[in-house]
Amino acid sequence: MMHNNDYWWKNSVIYEVYVDRFAGTFTNFSNKLDYLKFLGVDCIHLLPHYPSPMIDEGYDITDYLGIREDLGTLDDFKDFMKKAHDIGIRVIIDFVLNHTSTNHPWFVEARSSVQNDKRDFYLWSKTGEEFAEAPNLFPDLKSKNWIYNEQTDDYYFSTFHIKQVDLNWENPRVFSEMMNVIDFWVNIGVDGFRLDAVSHVIKKEGTTSTDLPETHTLVKKIRSHIDQNHHNIIILGEVCDSVEKTKEYFGDGDECHLIYLFPLLAQLMLVLKRNDPALLQDVIETSAKIPESCAWVTFFGHHDEMTIGTLRDENEREEVLSYFDPEKKYRFAGGLSLRPATALGGNKEKIIEAYKMFLNVPGSPIIYYGDEIGMENVELLPEEKDTRKSVRGKFDWDSANTQRLDPNSILAGISEIIKNRKK
Repeated sequence: MMHNNDYWWKNSVIYEVYVDRFAGTFTNFSNKLDYLKFLGVDCIHLLPHYPSPMIDEGYDITDYLGIREDLGTLDDFKDFMKKAHDIGIRVIIDFVLNHTSTNHPWFVEARSSVQNDKRDFYLWSKTGEEFAEAPNLFPDLKSKNWIYNEQTDDYYFSTFHIKQVDLNWENPRVFSEMMNVIDFWVNIGVDGFRLDAVSHVIKKEGTTSTDLPETHTLVKKIRSHIDQNHHNIIILGEVCDSVEKTKEYFGDGDECHLIYLFPLLAQLMLVLKRNDPALLQDVIETSAKIPESCAWVTFFGHHDEMTIGTLRDENEREEVLSYFDPEKKYRFAGGLSLRPATALGGNKEKIIEAYKMFLNVPGSPIIYYGDEIGMENVELLPEEKDTRKSVRGKFDWDSANTQRLDPNSILAGISEIIKNRKK
């Protein structure tokens, strides 16, 4: 049974998971919730469940108010939510606010004519020269951010995949439509939202279009909408930057409730390479002073590449890259697409020891599905450029069921650390 405890999100253990890879459908997932209770999970982060062409594993959305057909129906989702809440597990979902799929009805309309009503839902250029300093975050997949649109003989802006087109948050109608999305899911029972790529949502000429003051203004507006209309609903910000820069997204307790502590992951990789746990202390101390109602989200494995750009210097970054990926097999966007078990050579003792370090850092930790049973990267075809797909394999239920009965397994070890952490 759920209780509306203040600050429930602080010290929660979050399980990040693809529904299809873990259980196939929401109905099947409902029948697997006892496994997460055994592990010690308080909250599930569902990776995108929306209708999508699946160009980018569901982060290219065509309908913010729907359920992808292969995962089930909206009623199946509601039943899943109820069963999770009945055993004390909350659920947060991805709120992909930077971009939609190019197949989204808004963009299908917008790209058809310069006079279309939805035209200003997106960013357009006749020359493709604006926002020159904005980062191209998928350099492995595209050469530039402006993508040609033949129908109107101009360009649309894309920070990530060419099939993901950036929304224009300067348009009040975009804000209104997206707040309707939040209201829809909260009314169904969702407990919070992960703000995907939130530091990139506002673009401004002459800047890097990252971490702008206008971005913080927008996050405050989103938070204000939630606080005024709902109770105990949280937002988790995805911001990959220094501790000092990332902290700004807590605001004065009026922006994000939770933010990923990306610098901890980078530092943890260096710790594992050098076998020197003391190297974590600087990140822990630097990240300590935040608003009382807020918390860091800590993680080791997750669905994207391990970003190491927050390490202090290029030598440290190269040290980590060459140690964990000497064959350059798992590189993506300057980081590494690695499951912890692959990074640690499948060594059970090293995996458990790494989790002991990670899970003892203050904050709300994420367990990425399958990492708790030592799942490793799956093999990809040689021509596949998006190495992140290698950490998104199907959950190994045979291994999980076997390990659940084995007191010496990786699963038992990590579950015990979680239980001790809660004590």
